[in-house]
Amino acid sequence: MINSSTQESSSLEVETSSIKYGEREIAEGKLITFPNPRVGRRYDISISLPEFTCKCPFSGYPDFATIYITYVPNERVVELKALKLYINSYRDRYISHEESINQILDDFVEACDPLAVTVKGDFAPRGNVHTVVEVRHQK
Repeated sequence: MINSSTQESSSLEVETSSIKYGEREIAEGKLITFPNPRVGRRYDISISLPEFTCKCPFSGYPDFATIYITYVPNERVVELKALKLYINSYRDRYISHEESINQILDDFVEACDPLAVTVKGDFAPRGNVHTVVEVRHQK
């Protein structure tokens, strides 16, 4: 005979051990682009992503940041849901502030090939230290 608390904990284990649809989308996520509707017109696109998280490669503590991306598109524009999933893929990565922002820039440039882009990571203070990392690319 299985008592109800044992049965509940067994159900919970099964439920939490399977991958959730959101986790699957994040794991499969990549930057997707679509054609710029105004090729030849120079304009800025500004995006803020206030829920960025990653893990400190030294302590394992979580780091939180707002990521700001401002770019001048060339022939391709980034699809926003794909960008959100891509950014969420950092949540379990052990990566420094500096490397995460540089990697986001590299991946963004590879996907979109913009005329210009700035990626800024404004990290929440931890241990009385506030870090802002800003990187740029220009064609």
